[in-house]
Amino acid sequence: MIKISEEVQKALQNNLPVVALESTIISHGMPYPENVKTALRCEEIIRENHAIPATIAIIDGVITVGLSKTEIEKIALPEAVVMKVSRRDLPYAVSQKLNGALTVSATMIVSKLVGIRFFATGGIGGVHRNGELTMDISADLEELALTEVCVVCAGVKSILDIEKTLEYLETKGVPVIGYNTNKMPAFFTRESDFMAPLRLDTPEEVARFVKTKWDLGLQGGVLVCNPIPDEFSFPKVLIDEAIEKALIQMDILGIKGKEATPFLLKRIVEITKGKSLTANIELVYNNALVAAKIAARYFQKEE
Repeated sequence: MIKISEEVQKALQNNLPVVALESTIISHGMPYPENVKTALRCEEIIRENHAIPATIAIIDGVITVGLSKTEIEKIALPEAVVMKVSRRDLPYAVSQKLNGALTVSATMIVSKLVGIRFFATGGIGGVHRNGELTMDISADLEELALTEVCVVCAGVKSILDIEKTLEYLETKGVPVIGYNTNKMPAFFTRESDFMAPLRLDTPEEVARFVKTKWDLGLQGGVLVCNPIPDEFSFPKVLIDEAIEKALIQMDILGIKGKEATPFLLKRIVEITKGKSLTANIELVYNNALVAAKIAARYFQKEE
């Protein structure tokens, strides 16, 4: 049920740093061909920073760890039929021999299964706005409480309720680290109105924190929130206006569940005339860079 590329397999066998990359961003998060260019550039950035990339998806029912360029193209094309796969969907996509793009939660599960400790993504899912009424809460949060993977992201997606997401993560005992920041980043913007629960400033500090947590036998992952680079950060007022417009349209159309986030991100790209897509790409590159540096430090042999 699982196929691991030769490059990734060799790295895992030799206890070398590997960084997982999700595939939902390829099939559901960005338009073609920017999705392919972004996926391949993320892999290059990870290699440039002394780690091995492992983009993960389901190809014809096989969980594939370390996609080839051809496999990335296969799930990236506009006409491709690709299921968005979370924890609950993994056995269905595999048993039905489908193509599947893995969300944060599913990528964490597969990473843990094969022994990958670090994972770079864009932003995590969380508690949706009005989540106290709809109970629309991403499985990503539960996975962070269960699965020993360090996830580097640009914070909670700003289309979500950041405050309630932080409360949920606190209840589940998930460490949330602001990387070089005291404020929680909010995906498109460097800062939100909420404080980051913890702050660490270097790859060495994060690697030491992660190692300490897992050496203590504490279950679950670590969330490292890495702000979008300053030159690509959106003014908060502008992105909030775009999000509100997109949310209104989503409600009118009755879009809910796992279709909500792809719809909102696509609509925000349209409203911002492509500027949010540029921001999204740059923050993903930045997260790949930081995740690779942390992974390299984690596996560095002590002198």
